[in-house]
Amino acid sequence: LEHTESYSLPLWFYSYSRKRILENTLSLTMLFPVRLTGTKYGCGTGGCGACTVMISRYNPTIKRISHHAANACLIPICSLYGAAVTTIEGIGSTKTRIHPVQERIAKCHGTQCGFCTPGMVMSIYTLLRNHPEPSLEQLTDALGGNLCRCTGYRPIIDACKTFCKVSRKEYFFFFKDLIILERISLKLFSEEEFLPLDPTQELIFPPELMIMAEKQPQRTRIFGGDRMTWISPTTLTALLEAKFKYPQAPVVMGNTSVGPEMKLKGVFHPVIISPDGIEELNFANCSHNELTLGAGLSLTQVKYILGEVIQNLPEEKTRMYRALLKHLRTLAGSQIRNMASLGGHIVSRHLDSDLNPLLAVGNCTLNLLSKKGKRQVPLNEEFLRRCPSADLKPEEILISVKIPHSRKWEFVSGFRQAQRQQNALAVVNSGMRVFFGEGGDIIRELSISYGGVGPTTVCAKNSCRKLIGRPWNEEMLDVACRLVLDEVTLPGSAPGGRVEFKRTLIVSFLFKFYLEVLQILKRMDPVRSPGLADKYESALEDLHSGHHCSTLKYENVDSKNLPQDPIGQPIMHLSGIKHATGEAIYCDDMPTVDRELFLSFVTSSRAHAKIVSIDLSEALSLPGVVDIVTEEHLRGVNSFCILSEPEKLLRTEEVSCVGQLVCAVIAESEVQAKQAAKRVKVVYQDLQPLILTIEEAIQHNSFFEPERKLEYGNVDEAFKVVDHILEGEIHIGGQEHFYMETQSMLVVPKGEDQEIDVYVSTQFPKYIQDIVASTLKLPANKVMCHVKRVGGAFGGKTYKTGIMAAITAFAANKHGRAVRCILERGEDMLITGGRHPYLGKYKAGFMNDGRILALDMQHYSNGGASLDESLLVIEMGLLKMENAYKFPNLRCRAWACRTNFPSNTALRGFGFPQAGLITESCITEVAARCGLAPEKVRMINMYKEIDQTPYKQEINAKNLIQCWKECMDMSSYSLRKAAVEKFNSENYWKKKGLAVVPLKFPVGLGSVAAGQAAALVHIYLDGSVLVTHGGIEMGQGVHTKMIQVVSRELRMPISNIHLRGTSTETVPNTNISGGSVVADLNGLAVKDACQTLLKRLEPIISKNPQGTWKDWAQAAFDESISLSATGYFRGYESNMSWETGEGHPFEYFVYGAACSEVEIDCLTGAHKNIRTDVVMDVGCSINPALDIGQIEGAFIQGMGLYTIEELHYSPQGVLYTRGPNQYKIPAICDIPTELHISLLPPSQSSNTLYSSKGLGESGIFLGCSMFFAIHDAVNAARQERGLFGPLKLNSPLTPEKIRMACEDKFTKMIPKDKPGSYVPWNVPI
Repeated sequence: LEHTESYSLPLWFYSYSRKRILENTLSLTMLFPVRLTGTKYGCGTGGCGACTVMISRYNPTIKRISHHAANACLIPICSLYGAAVTTIEGIGSTKTRIHPVQERIAKCHGTQCGFCTPGMVMSIYTLLRNHPEPSLEQLTDALGGNLCRCTGYRPIIDACKTFCKVSRKEYFFFFKDLIILERISLKLFSEEEFLPLDPTQELIFPPELMIMAEKQPQRTRIFGGDRMTWISPTTLTALLEAKFKYPQAPVVMGNTSVGPEMKLKGVFHPVIISPDGIEELNFANCSHNELTLGAGLSLTQVKYILGEVIQNLPEEKTRMYRALLKHLRTLAGSQIRNMASLGGHIVSRHLDSDLNPLLAVGNCTLNLLSKKGKRQVPLNEEFLRRCPSADLKPEEILISVKIPHSRKWEFVSGFRQAQRQQNALAVVNSGMRVFFGEGGDIIRELSISYGGVGPTTVCAKNSCRKLIGRPWNEEMLDVACRLVLDEVTLPGSAPGGRVEFKRTLIVSFLFKFYLEVLQILKRMDPVRSPGLADKYESALEDLHSGHHCSTLKYENVDSKNLPQDPIGQPIMHLSGIKHATGEAIYCDDMPTVDRELFLSFVTSSRAHAKIVSIDLSEALSLPGVVDIVTEEHLRGVNSFCILSEPEKLLRTEEVSCVGQLVCAVIAESEVQAKQAAKRVKVVYQDLQPLILTIEEAIQHNSFFEPERKLEYGNVDEAFKVVDHILEGEIHIGGQEHFYMETQSMLVVPKGEDQEIDVYVSTQFPKYIQDIVASTLKLPANKVMCHVKRVGGAFGGKTYKTGIMAAITAFAANKHGRAVRCILERGEDMLITGGRHPYLGKYKAGFMNDGRILALDMQHYSNGGASLDESLLVIEMGLLKMENAYKFPNLRCRAWACRTNFPSNTALRGFGFPQAGLITESCITEVAARCGLAPEKVRMINMYKEIDQTPYKQEINAKNLIQCWKECMDMSSYSLRKAAVEKFNSENYWKKKGLAVVPLKFPVGLGSVAAGQAAALVHIYLDGSVLVTHGGIEMGQGVHTKMIQVVSRELRMPISNIHLRGTSTETVPNTNISGGSVVADLNGLAVKDACQTLLKRLEPIISKNPQGTWKDWAQAAFDESISLSATGYFRGYESNMSWETGEGHPFEYFVYGAACSEVEIDCLTGAHKNIRTDVVMDVGCSINPALDIGQIEGAFIQGMGLYTIEELHYSPQGVLYTRGPNQYKIPAICDIPTELHISLLPPSQSSNTLYSSKGLGESGIFLGCSMFFAIHDAVNAARQERGLFGPLKLNSPLTPEKIRMACEDKFTKMIPKDKPGSYVPWNVPI
């Protein structure tokens, strides 16, 4: 660089206490070239936290080391020069010692699939390095950027609580008045056994980095790559020089904006400028009138500085800072806030920026600098719209931001509403400021700005100007709302959709600001200001918040059991410690095989089209590209029969959905394969009809199979004798699996006899073996499928996984080289489908007392482009649709619709979460029509002990009634119902709702063959045991339970038993792992193998009863007695005839009940789960820790399904929601403030494994207690507003639906677009 001393050098930094040197390398694939596999790659956009690491730097000026958590997937390697990076491997391992964080998260049962665990551990670890005794608020804030799909977060919070200053007091303080503590029989872990946290034993910061920071001269560092140059100026002069020479180069501080753009949008920058440690960008100066913040400060630093300033200044001067701080608390996760800079946030000018609307109303000034000199520009609408006269010039740098102190009689507030309370981009946000002048209520200055309603932040300047001089009263408010709606306009086709919701939020936020200012004016001048009505004050209060607390109740283990018997004990997950240390190996963690290739798919971009041509020439010409597999290569093997319908592997003639596989690029590296995939040119010709919705499928008679039908009693006759008849319908949206580990596979040809090994993340190894063998024209005995563990599946790693594995295997076999394929999160969501959207229609005939005598229902599921498991899903939905109720006359018909979406497939619950919600919605509507409480109608229609299901299977519902009664008692339902009604009568803009829902979940697979299982148990001569079985470990703890089974049956300690992964090499012809029966079936097979061994060894043991297993094994060997046995279980008796509608498809029923209480904000649609009580009948629990974990995890997943998880598709069938930034699963902020779980004491013995019950799926439906609690709250709001008609609410009950259902003057005020007058951004599916 001109006039600047600079030098090029190899990049080096410290990781895992080792110096890492990358010669002549420039990589924006972040931290992963180091190949420390403990750090997981979950989404690639900083949205899930799986890749969290700790970055440590030494500041020579203040002589201090700083630690912060960051997303490795966003960290440019070049930005790490001189830093120490601590990954999960660096803090502890089973080979050295484990860290207390790792120990506690494992022993508190805070891991299930374990894929998210390293990120969780690193977030907590980093917090403890900065705050060895954190508060609960700090802990939950630190985990705000980490997602978990399995656990439901409660056990993770429990682990965190053990580090808090007042851990023990806080455990009991928050629920001492709610339950009788003596009822809690046991805890799931013993805090006394934990290793103490000793900060003196942590890794030291590398001295070499300290010396370098102290002594190395400040010179610009330049890192060069093949296509890109990275420039790191260390002085302001050098930064200005670099920007002058490369004016188009972006200035990157945290890479949270530029990084995702480069990854997701393909934006390329040949030069990147990244300032490092420039003091002039990293300062804060608070003067008499203003606060000046350096543009290089991270958002976390800004948050801390604002907190300090607020403490030190008079309240009236800090109103702007308080508003900014409030937004910073919910902006992204802590990892992103640690990386993102204030200047980058401002200059990026994203349409949903949380800070810019506030800064825009605050008379803030941007201090700019270039080689030509200083300049100041106001942070106003012109700057935000990038007007040339008000924007940065290409060579300019934003140095700092000047924020004036608030004045007396000046009020500032910020508002935002997002799909999720934290770590979610706002749907709409706003900044508002008003200044009255001394002692009056006449508006002198007014500024209002909005984000999320235009291409950038929008300021309502004209409206504000017209309101100057008006008094702050209701007349002004009414005028202001109409002016703002006229000025801040949104077309019906606006990007992001939710147009009417956004318009409503525009005026709802304005109303909140009006009330807030009115309240302060009343406080400042009680005589002149009118003040607020008591009922309106709740509009200004935050939703219910409090420290998370939980209670767990389960039965003590039978004292008659042997002391070492692990059955019934809360044994830690077999891989828990390895999850927490990062030593658990997943598919993509497997070491690179010599000459390994990478495969990347090219997918269709049209929903229904003929492929006119495919041009591969440019892609094939790129360096590193080895081959492109198309349908032509697979001629004769390009289809495989999935269940009853053949499905093509690749499409080159016609595509029937966006995301269908067209071809596969094979290259030497992942980067080369993905770059080449983008260069494949496909020309399409659109075809008609394009069928997306269920209604369109009905219109075009587009169904997969003839209808399925279940009928009981005489429905038509029953309708003639009832008191009332109602008809209704409900839509239930789809759901993404969002397993933390995306689809992953590695195929390795063995080199002789055509043998091939497939390592894959799947639930169904046999199917993988079959489809690969078919594609390669090999017998199955040449193809072996291996699964060590799966990082979450939930039904999504079966048939699509097989298709991708077959194509990968074809490429590996063709080239004789190993081929790896790992989907990016966006690819995974696009290709794999998810839970079926449903349309349910019902006609109910009922009596005045709420008894439903006749019910006629129709279920329509959106199956997508191919059959997959859609028929099975609607069948299971039909068989389970009555839930806990006995309808004496019932008819239900179901259809699977063929549409132009990726095929929907199995997802936890398998049709029941949709079918059950339709029934519960009908029950709720019947209750409303009768004027009865929903729980009374539920109770009167519930099964009564010995009864018969609609398919004529006998049922004993005694435990259902018991769960219901215990849930009502445990939740203090009657008392809390009265408290909710009192709250609602006193608060107009906030409402609470309470709902209790029963559960009857049948468990079984519908056929004997589908339930068979096998196992293999070896006893070695040293007395150790190796066990393997056909079940897949995907987080549910099946391997742990199998070891417990072996331990009981062979009466040996768990430490003697080892379990390797699942493989078709050891256990052939395995069934799919799913349906809540994996532990049931495989456990009975393991038990059978153990009993075979014991029977053989009985004479040996009887001769030497005091011997050890080593003695007995040696003696057996000496007598030529086999120490290996297979175990087999043929499956539960099961049958179902759809011709007669009768059968015995299920082995048993899981019963339960859940009561949830919520609070909603009627002005924004936000909601908060205050408390949930769950009672479950689990039989005799094999492992209460694992079973409770399944219940909680399923409940939170169900809560997501029914409230916040929403898929968006374009009118052309393109999925918009392709990652955690667009698709929101529940985060730690969404879980109930109070969660109480109680397992019903076992009362019935059964044919199942030790009389246990499978719990993987049932709990998901209990999440609908949240749906109906919100329904209750919305109903209360509507009735207070005089709206007594039927309330139709569809699922998921998002903030948009909640807000628009709470109709008021603001929803009536907004303009409405006439249907058909515009093309909407998305179509409701």
